[in-house]
Amino acid sequence: MVRTPKAYGLWSSPISARSLAESLTLNDVQWDTTSETLVWHERRGAKGVLVAQIGDQAARDLTDEDSVRARVGYGGGDFTVAQGHVYFAGGGGRLYKQALTSGKARAITPAFGDAASPRVSGDGKWVLYVHSYEGVDTLALVDSDGQRWPRKFAEGTDFVMQPAWHPYGEYVAYVAWNHPQMPWDGTELRLVTLEYDRDGIPFAAQTVTIAGNTDVSTFQPEFSPDGRFLAYISDVTGWNQLYIYDIATQTHTQLTTAEADHGLPAWVQGQRVYGWCIDSQHIIYTYNLQGWRYLTSLDIYKQSTGNLWEGLGQYTDMAHVAVSPLDNRVAIVASSSKIPPRVVTYMPNIAPTSSTLIVMPSAAPNTMHVVNDGDERAPVIHRRSSTESVPTNALSQLESISWTGHDGGTAYGLYYPPTSETFEGIGKPPLVVYVHGGPTSQVTAHYHGEAQFFATRGYAVLAVNHRGGTGYGRAYMNMLRGNWGVYDVQDSASGAAYLAERGLIDPTKIVILGGSAGGYTVLQSLVDKPGFYKAGVCLYGVSNQFGLAMDTHKFEAHYTDSLLGPLPEAADLYRDRSPLFHADKIVDPMIVFQGEDDVVVPRNQSDSIVESLKRRGIPHEYHVYAGEGHGWRKPETIEHYHNAVIRFLTQYVLFA
Repeated sequence: MVRTPKAYGLWSSPISARSLAESLTLNDVQWDTTSETLVWHERRGAKGVLVAQIGDQAARDLTDEDSVRARVGYGGGDFTVAQGHVYFAGGGGRLYKQALTSGKARAITPAFGDAASPRVSGDGKWVLYVHSYEGVDTLALVDSDGQRWPRKFAEGTDFVMQPAWHPYGEYVAYVAWNHPQMPWDGTELRLVTLEYDRDGIPFAAQTVTIAGNTDVSTFQPEFSPDGRFLAYISDVTGWNQLYIYDIATQTHTQLTTAEADHGLPAWVQGQRVYGWCIDSQHIIYTYNLQGWRYLTSLDIYKQSTGNLWEGLGQYTDMAHVAVSPLDNRVAIVASSSKIPPRVVTYMPNIAPTSSTLIVMPSAAPNTMHVVNDGDERAPVIHRRSSTESVPTNALSQLESISWTGHDGGTAYGLYYPPTSETFEGIGKPPLVVYVHGGPTSQVTAHYHGEAQFFATRGYAVLAVNHRGGTGYGRAYMNMLRGNWGVYDVQDSASGAAYLAERGLIDPTKIVILGGSAGGYTVLQSLVDKPGFYKAGVCLYGVSNQFGLAMDTHKFEAHYTDSLLGPLPEAADLYRDRSPLFHADKIVDPMIVFQGEDDVVVPRNQSDSIVESLKRRGIPHEYHVYAGEGHGWRKPETIEHYHNAVIRFLTQYVLFA
């Protein structure tokens, strides 16, 4: 095919702003415990909808009037499925119960506070869930029919998450932590021994912490189907590894040893990275290797070798692992740089081999080796998040890269080269440096619609996984402690310089873009490196660190204690790392976006920086979206945002 020469950045793209706005967000997928029903959660604009598919029947919406959405912290843990019913968080902060076959949902908890992460007991009688009301978070218990008033089950810590039932109702496990820790800093895995009162209501007879502390993070406790083991994730070795705890012998066994993260930073409730098979011998889990997330199996009774099953090799990001309790079928939300998210199921080829537990030595074989197990059964696609009408050849194939930072250390990122079936670029492409939020987060090799939006128009895109982010071990994550506004700023600039040295981009046309903590990095970069970037795109960015420490929501109320230091002792550092107090150094054009209802980074953070730009005559645009919070949900907002960015960059970068 002969391609037409045209300046980079001015290519027509098969990806429109409207197509991004109309795509679904697939948030979770789960199996019913007693049938072959698959249920997933999809966000359609601002509304969350549960969809069910029974066997090979056509999928249907379970919910219609109410929006399914948990609102504890950043959300997550929207629903669970058990014994022919779905339990979900809906309007008024209530939990609802609805049959999978027919009928309307009905509330089983009163309308106060917010609920998340419901989990149903093995006998189907009780529901544990996370409850938050007036700044107090607890684990609460309610009967599954909602006939009794809910009662507190576990309290006394600032936060709780991920409750799990023992299959025979003997124990409950959950994760708890307190300020100033964030859940990736340090949490406690608690095991609760249950007893039952004269009315048959379970209560906590004894609670012990079996793993984790203020300096060790734990994640996702899950009991084995036979009740012998409790699996969990811990980063005590410096990497998030998978463990099991033998309840009878009170012994821990480390199952994975490779230098890859097997867990996730717990930004939201209800995350899952593994699931037990029905034989209580195999675990299906994901691991993260430099941004690529793979799915594999592990036999807990022998040293395991990883498997990348035939048919799943096209996916480079797999999340929300759910294993059917009936036949071991695995459900995931899978994607790649060229494949938008899909709900996918697969039947693994697993057979029991032994019943003797072997403790894996530290020198165990690396579980990252790919093995073809000979099973060629194709995965089943149940739902696509978009039309997938854009040919894969028209999309950018990302590349994992690393480079030497300003201090000689290594930084990582994902690079999207400009791609088109129609056009050939003239000269060198402009670069969009994309900075993730958090800052304790990571850009993985999932389908990144915004990166493709730019790459198919002739921009190169660098998604920076700067030091201080997750996915590269605890030491890498901890490098941002006291250094927020340093490593994120420097790694973004050195990554752009690295691409320029390779001759891949035009060093005079570099844009920095980010939201939330990434928006802070945009502002701080424009303060520290005036003229390095041609323009900045800032979404609800932090401009005043004092304001963030005082005004943000409970979850992050003490986050800056680790990123910058506790107040008032670190007041000088807060002032030095607040772009607002150095706003006169910003001389590059900037476009700013803000949600009017944002409670994480309130609007005044953007108002104040824009006032400085306006007063000094710096080219800028400011867009405030009514009815939006910390991120965009409305299709009209998403469409307007992308179109506004392209117009702005065309004027101030391409034609400057």
